[in-house]
Amino acid sequence: MRAADSTPAGPVATAVRIRGHYRLPEDKAPAMRRARRLEWATLGFMTSIVAVVGWTMGSSQAMKAAWIEDLLSLVPPLAFLVAARYQDRPPNEKFPYGYRRAMSISFLIAATALLAFGAFILVDSVLSLVKAERPVLGTREILGVEVWSGWLMIGALAYSMVPPMVLGRLKLPLARELHEKTLHADAAMNKADWLTGGAGILGILGIGIGWWWADAVAAGLISFEITRDGIANLRSVIEDLMDRRPMSVDRKEVDQLPDRARQELEKLPWVELAAIRLREEGQVLVGEAFVVASDVSDLPVKLVRASETVQALHWRLHEVVVTAVPSLEPANRTGPPE
Repeated sequence: MRAADSTPAGPVATAVRIRGHYRLPEDKAPAMRRARRLEWATLGFMTSIVAVVGWTMGSSQAMKAAWIEDLLSLVPPLAFLVAARYQDRPPNEKFPYGYRRAMSISFLIAATALLAFGAFILVDSVLSLVKAERPVLGTREILGVEVWSGWLMIGALAYSMVPPMVLGRLKLPLARELHEKTLHADAAMNKADWLTGGAGILGILGIGIGWWWADAVAAGLISFEITRDGIANLRSVIEDLMDRRPMSVDRKEVDQLPDRARQELEKLPWVELAAIRLREEGQVLVGEAFVVASDVSDLPVKLVRASETVQALHWRLHEVVVTAVPSLEPANRTGPPE
């Protein structure tokens, strides 16, 4: 332990600021409006895809898996839009910390739905292979012409690939700009949607050339992708709700904001050492910072200003309470080890 002889022996001084109403910066508001419009567009397109794929589904396992995948694709945008209405509400007596975790809760709902339905279809596909169930694709009369149902299914799947491909690409840069993990997960699910359509088309073509097992295999691949996404998303949102160390929006790298905030504190002339511990609440980071003061004169005022300095560093730093402590472990200056 490293002691600071000049630290006061009396009560620990803390800069406490009652949590205010967080508002997205004005320069980020247009991106949020675009994100909401894209999610409304996603709901519209995916509803039409669910209707078209359901109309052509028949007895194909691959089509059933694709239809359920498309149906589940309605959950993330719907959850995002509902959570977006709640997360901006100000704190109140019942919820003194506000509603910033609403987006994480919506993400939890979407991930649970993905995992449950993906596992169901995966088991159903395996049973179809074991029982050697052979799907029958008949014909339908369209404007007086007999058409093989497989062509209708392929057309429906081809249509189901285009909107998700476009919408997913448009969502990714907005997710990074807003640091919105639910939006990023939705974009990833859009990618799974058009990959699902491609796998379904291969399964239907396999039936057409006499490979009865191709349908169940395609359904299995689709359901495996759904299940994998569900597990990954569920694990991620649970870790976020358990206040895991902040991560990048794609969850591949550790967020550098906590370390930048610590460095900013150590630049203050009266701070000898600093440590910081932050957690994610939706888009924003909140938490505590600990400093060893070399000069304790007007310490309460200095702590308040230090808190304001940290929060001015980045728009995602919402509320960081700065506390003076007698000593710090140098190895833990960026917070407890993972």
